[in-house]
Amino acid sequence: MDMTVDASCPRDCYDTCLLKVEVDPEANRVLRVRGDPSSPVTRGFVCPRGAADPRRTHSPRRILYPYVREDKPGGPLRRVTWREAVDLAAARLREVLETHGPESVLVLEYAGNMGLLTWHFSLRLWNSIGATRTDHTICSASGHAALRLHYGSSHGVMPEEIPGMRLVVFWGFNAAVSALHLWTLALEARRRGAKLVAVDPRRSETAEKTDLWVAPRPGTDVALAYGVMRAMVDEDLVDREFIEKNTYGYEHLVEELSKWSLERVERITGVPSRTVRELATLYGTLRPSATLIGFGMQKSLGGGEAVRAVSLIPALAGMHRGFYYSNSAAWLVDKSYLTGEKMARNRPLVVSQVALGRLLEEGSFKYIYIYNTNPASTLPNQNAVRRGLSRRDVFVVVHDTHWNETTDYADLVLPAPTYLEKTDVVVSYSHRYVRLSRRAIKPLGESRDEVWVMRRLASRLPVDPWVMEDPWEALKKALENALEDGDFDDLLEGKTLKLVARPRDEYPTPTGRIELYSTLAEKEGHSPLPRQPETGGGFTLITSAHPKYTHSQFQDVYGPIPPVVWVNPLDAESLGVRDGDLVRLHNRLGSVTLRAMVTDRVPPGVLWAPRLATGLDGNPVNSVALDEPQRLGGGSTFNSTRVFLEKALNPITDT
Repeated sequence: MDMTVDASCPRDCYDTCLLKVEVDPEANRVLRVRGDPSSPVTRGFVCPRGAADPRRTHSPRRILYPYVREDKPGGPLRRVTWREAVDLAAARLREVLETHGPESVLVLEYAGNMGLLTWHFSLRLWNSIGATRTDHTICSASGHAALRLHYGSSHGVMPEEIPGMRLVVFWGFNAAVSALHLWTLALEARRRGAKLVAVDPRRSETAEKTDLWVAPRPGTDVALAYGVMRAMVDEDLVDREFIEKNTYGYEHLVEELSKWSLERVERITGVPSRTVRELATLYGTLRPSATLIGFGMQKSLGGGEAVRAVSLIPALAGMHRGFYYSNSAAWLVDKSYLTGEKMARNRPLVVSQVALGRLLEEGSFKYIYIYNTNPASTLPNQNAVRRGLSRRDVFVVVHDTHWNETTDYADLVLPAPTYLEKTDVVVSYSHRYVRLSRRAIKPLGESRDEVWVMRRLASRLPVDPWVMEDPWEALKKALENALEDGDFDDLLEGKTLKLVARPRDEYPTPTGRIELYSTLAEKEGHSPLPRQPETGGGFTLITSAHPKYTHSQFQDVYGPIPPVVWVNPLDAESLGVRDGDLVRLHNRLGSVTLRAMVTDRVPPGVLWAPRLATGLDGNPVNSVALDEPQRLGGGSTFNSTRVFLEKALNPITDT
């Protein structure tokens, strides 16, 4: 008889859906995944990825047994027992620790599964031995650093507040694809009379459906934000009482705005002055508002500066934290206890995730343990990443659910269960709702979860006693002060609870106010006010999410990510490129061949490709992706990638 199990989607996604999972327990099979109608955010529906989870769970691309690879990349595999696999992994780890020290061991993980046990507790072994970690800067780091300079922390509007807004602005945020449930909440606000605005160089799925589309040139968001604020000041659309009571440095900001005439803004951004005034009027007259700032916008050389500037607009309109970026900083979950960082005796070496390819290529590490991430697809400067993972003097262990680009470079492959094959707790980075995500089916094949593997490795090494703490006891301690309307026992019973959220009207800044002029930035060597970076010529390649894929996941269900690139008709004509032609994008880092789609959905000088696509020549799009970290926050700069574009000389036959 079929049964239904409550679960939470743990993927790196804003929505973190609460799910109802229908299973056939006798066949140990997932039949259907649907949204929980009781969730104020999920609202009973799921995205194309969630709907495809039954197929992905039972995919022929699942890793079901441990394997040793004889030669990498892509060499023959030999199946081994779990005892052999753990013995080998532990023996090589001991050897490297004794010979080269903990800095030569790299644990490489990220948000492929955001479960608190799967991702965080499983780091205890690595924190105990002092392994090198990355700084987790590939996605949202610079935006968090930027907001901290002015607000003290980066949390803001809660999703359930969106339907009550009179204005919702998606600034560099294609929510109709990457945050479908937040988009649905915005549509409810529009049904109640709100205006929706999209600020995006590309006519994205979101931009096509909003009331106003504003299209600045890539990398000019600071100038546009200054233009909007200048118009608000000139037209007396600012909330002077709020500014006087809750902000610091308004006079400094006004002095900076005096340099930004709308003519100058139009010249830099390409946005007509009348459109800048229109957006300023909406901000000044439609209150309350929510400005949803996308992670993609800040993945550029001046991305942190852009987030700073955009976040100040709602403050002039009289809003306490009137933006949404990420609410992870609002919660009181003690992740440092879960990971063991709080107890670790020594601080590990932390290296740039953005520039990791260079370190891998140089042979900085002799042992790399990879889980919860697919670095041979997701990291920039892919040629360097893959050359580094191919080195004969580094032992690479990959623990994953599916065969992917990174498993090709593994000396040892370990099978992991999907989220539907284990019990965990998932905390969203947007909304406050949390519940136990129960195991729906038994683990397939010989897959073993991350905690199991971590503890087996730890049992063969000299580690601190806290590494072996019961994971559920550790989780109880980590959540001790984090739950608002219940306790850990309620969570284990299956109740949906709310997380305690830090107040929106409190500011842990040096002045205790919203710092329009940041004293912290001044102290740390940054400009106290946002700065518009220089923008160069040539083609700028931007990449973003496709509705069928979560990063590199679901290619086993929906097929390869489309190897296409959007080209403006004027650029296509000047280069002799027609719709459907093969074109080669190249720079000093590498090249990729894609099929041109000639469209006015991108402006001249801008190219767009689906994130993490593999070209028709077998090269990933990230072969050309810039690996230079931002000065502010060390974040990624994918969307500042400059490329040359030309027709492919040698036609490639599709297969």
